[in-house]
Amino acid sequence: MAKIGVLDLIEQITRLDGSKYYEIGNMVHNGRAELAAERGFIKEVRILKLNIPHSQTVIKYEQYVNEHYQMQDESMDHWEEWPRNDEADEWVQTIVQDNHVG
Repeated sequence: MAKIGVLDLIEQITRLDGSKYYEIGNMVHNGRAELAAERGFIKEVRILKLNIPHSQTVIKYEQYVNEHYQMQDESMDHWEEWPRNDEADEWVQTIVQDNHVG
């Protein structure tokens, strides 16, 4: 599995139970989420905003994700949600608000 890389978009992911969450990802992550939806691991993924500014908050979250997670490969047999600590959750909420999403 590879590192996540640069984060530049906001996605909304719908879990199997119908609950939704925002994720800051990139096109590779979105492609993996689309594949996960096709395989029935999640219900849906939607890109809400492309090419978000690479703000200090995005950089902090990007560093956090790259330190803690790796990109799933195409042979995935489940969807791996990136659990967040309180600080990372605040960063995501700030990014979503700064980009007028949600």
